[in-house]
Amino acid sequence: MPHTAEIKEIIDESPDTRTFRLRFRDADTADRFEFKAGQFAEYSAFGDGESTFCIASSPTQKDYIECSFKVYGKVTQSLRRLNKGDTIGIRGPYGNWFPLEEFKGKNLLFIAGGIGIAPVRCVINNVLDLRDEFKDITIIYGARSVSDLIYKQEIKEWKARRDIKTVITVDPGGETASWDGEVGFVPAVLEKNAPESENTVVILCGPPVMIKFTMPVLTGLGFKDEFVYTTLENRMKCGLGKCGRCNIGNVYVCKDGPVFTYAEIKKLPQEFNNFKFQIANYKLQIAFLKG
Repeated sequence: MPHTAEIKEIIDESPDTRTFRLRFRDADTADRFEFKAGQFAEYSAFGDGESTFCIASSPTQKDYIECSFKVYGKVTQSLRRLNKGDTIGIRGPYGNWFPLEEFKGKNLLFIAGGIGIAPVRCVINNVLDLRDEFKDITIIYGARSVSDLIYKQEIKEWKARRDIKTVITVDPGGETASWDGEVGFVPAVLEKNAPESENTVVILCGPPVMIKFTMPVLTGLGFKDEFVYTTLENRMKCGLGKCGRCNIGNVYVCKDGPVFTYAEIKKLPQEFNNFKFQIANYKLQIAFLKG
């Protein structure tokens, strides 16, 4: 059964993406609720159903949790109609997580595209709260346009820090007259910046087309598949391994994931890999290949 939570704050991140800051109505639930970076929850719009999103805030934040969602269907449309002070349901946390204990003492490279920054943001803020336990940190984040970038305030804070490197890019044509970041697709910007692969872990999340073109760049830079982590949460529904929507061979993403290394993903049935990494936009592919 879902726990009830109050919407304490609403942040409109972009024209179609919104963040809820939530606090459990039951004090005992609030005290007991714990999660790790990468886990997800089921968020209910009562009467319309529930949707699966990562928990976008850091586990080190104890006063509230956050989720970010893009409006694309019945439940997310219903969630978007809610206001500050309204109630939603939360089930979770579910799934595995990014193994931060194994990342300690290593360089971290975060690569995200579009709404894929949400699960990555959770890890980034978790790591920044434990900054002394990690070496060099690089963040590369891209979106279609300036207006599509989310977490704009945090981006400013990340760019202002001297102990991390932050590179923000938008697709060609998505820049504004005042834009001072990079212009180019994420894989090209990654290749241009050429981060060091030695003793480095990659946390990668974004649309399939971005991942498809990013992986060859990472391989060319010397990154190993077993040190590239991503999340497949977009395939999940019930969160309990019952509905079968996220079943791939003998793997249930909600129970065995959602966090996997790229080496693990490559072992999944070929039909999944063909589906997961198919090119969704032919024009985007051609534009990238033309540089």
